Amino acid sequence: MKEERVTRGRTPRRRAAGAAAAVTVLLAGALTTAPAQAQSTVDMKHTAASGASSRAELFRTAGERHRVPETVLLAVSYLQSRWDDHHGAPSVDAGFGPMHLTDARAALAEAPHHSDGDEDPRGDDSRSPLTHREAPDGSDRLPAALETLGRAAVLTGLPADRLRNEPGANIEGGAALLAAHQRAAGLPLSTDPAQWYAAVAAYSGATEAAAARRFADDVFSLINTGESRRVDDGTVVTLPPASVRPATRQLERLELRATVPGAECPRDLGCEWTPAPYRMLSEEPGDFGNHDLSDRPYNQAIDYIVIHDTEATWDTTLKLVQDPTYVSWHYSLRSADGHIANHLRAKDVGWHAGNWYVNSKAVGLEHEGFLAQGGQWYTEAMYRTSARLVRHLAEKYRVPLDRAHVIGHDNVPGTVPANVAGMHQDPGPYWDWDHYFDLLGKPFKARGRADSPLVTIHPDYGTNTEPYYCGATPADLCPVHGSASLTLRTEPRDDAPLVTDTGIRPSPGTWSVYNHAARVSTGQKYVVAERRGDWTALWYLGQKGWFKDDPRRAKTLPAKGLVARLRPGLDSAPLYGRAYPEPEAYPDDIPVQPLVPLQYALRPGQLYSVGLTVNGEYYHSKTFELAGHTVVRGALRYHQVQFGHRIMFVRADDVVLTSAARLPRVPD
Repeated sequence: MKEERVTRGRTPRRRAAGAAAAVTVLLAGALTTAPAQAQSTVDMKHTAASGASSRAELFRTAGERHRVPETVLLAVSYLQSRWDDHHGAPSVDAGFGPMHLTDARAALAEAPHHSDGDEDPRGDDSRSPLTHREAPDGSDRLPAALETLGRAAVLTGLPADRLRNEPGANIEGGAALLAAHQRAAGLPLSTDPAQWYAAVAAYSGATEAAAARRFADDVFSLINTGESRRVDDGTVVTLPPASVRPATRQLERLELRATVPGAECPRDLGCEWTPAPYRMLSEEPGDFGNHDLSDRPYNQAIDYIVIHDTEATWDTTLKLVQDPTYVSWHYSLRSADGHIANHLRAKDVGWHAGNWYVNSKAVGLEHEGFLAQGGQWYTEAMYRTSARLVRHLAEKYRVPLDRAHVIGHDNVPGTVPANVAGMHQDPGPYWDWDHYFDLLGKPFKARGRADSPLVTIHPDYGTNTEPYYCGATPADLCPVHGSASLTLRTEPRDDAPLVTDTGIRPSPGTWSVYNHAARVSTGQKYVVAERRGDWTALWYLGQKGWFKDDPRRAKTLPAKGLVARLRPGLDSAPLYGRAYPEPEAYPDDIPVQPLVPLQYALRPGQLYSVGLTVNGEYYHSKTFELAGHTVVRGALRYHQVQFGHRIMFVRADDVVLTSAARLPRVPD
């Protein structure tokens, strides 16, 4: 189980040192630094004390000191961190503070995302297990974009630990980097924000012209619209709207490479086409990789968009998806600037979610990040481009924008009981689903009756600081940080054990960041089973899971929708990890796929939220040529239910559906 494997992501000391040395060489010629280096270290340190000034004052002071327009500094920071310091906790790709200064030496993963755990990413147990035959060398030197904190230390003279942990020092470092980028582009330190387009594009770390342009365009769009929010030091930071027309032709000064055309992506996102290879690996008819051809949505509807994180650097991620013996997904998103690479056409099936039924009906998005290192947050730039891409995909393929269809890898069920414990847990509890759905234009709101027993999980991300541990033991606590998840207990008291997920482990769940056995997440819908004072119980995995509500801000919203209850006369109903057809639906030349129930059951009195209703389908894809592929469709109908942290399927004949509006109020 993941909580017992956290040391796998640790980078050996020798390799980390080698990577750091390579970064130093790479950075040495990147920027002209002499003017900034001449500044007095002592003179700069007085602005680095986070307790002395509000966040807004720190931006103002740093901008004045480094002669960077305050509006530019604020807008760049917002696209990185939304002006939050995150209490010194690193982002999932080792970025620190309001300016997201990166230090990847502590975040290199020894094994990439799909190499960890027991999950077969293809998730088709009718084929031989997928074997990765040759792994790309993960020890490549790091790009400059993953080690900007070291560069900021050189420019400012401030020690690395202060740049990581003190907001003032971090903002100083970001301002110094922007000024250095401006000089490197041969441009003056102008007071006119419009003259900083090249420096902003360079700050993104992008090596592709379209990616750098999109990041800079987003920054200047923000300058024009303005923004204001209360940040994590309790103060308000405001970027007033200003009419600025940036000098976009400055981008030519950076001499960036042209973006590879051909991506299935909105033009304004500047995506590049980096195709996953489709190749025979031997003379065996079914030995090919690294995905399956299909003709979606004409042969099968696309029902899901699956959110992943990569557990690898950007360069390693691109090497892996271009390995014909490895796995595949449709899009990769880079953390620092939100750049998108497209690897598969949406019509084809990627091997990414560990469940063949879900894979055959899903588009997979991998976000650069390191959940296995205890990373605490994702960048605003990546959230924004991801949301724009998902909005496009949802509109094109008619995927509803809700948490029954836009799911995390951690919400995908195992296919059979033996696979449940090995399923992945990304993007994890630090993915801000509330903010993400705001960006999708589908914010979570109270709907239906105020006393509806059906509720949407909706804790306040910033103040919901669940006490997870990021190491091998409970003593290795994660830094205090907001979370999108609530942890459930077996009784309505603070010292009660956590809920047990028998599919993962026979004992109660843990507070490990890698263990979601007793966890519900923002946007998911559950039915309230009972209330006692400040405590609320939800129907979860066939039992009552309790959480303590907050009287100042409720952690759920009333919801509308359908719920499933056991059909009268039945003792229980099995749950499935895939919605396959009945045996009679299969042609004679296609092997029947067994209907294997998981180790869970829906019992009398329990109610679960219904996300969608489908007829059983199985995509038979065993040959290299598309002509040999067949979609088997059955008459057997299933309802997708939110049974635990993961979605599952129950036969429609085993349950009765009821509108939440018709359910009785749950008494206090």
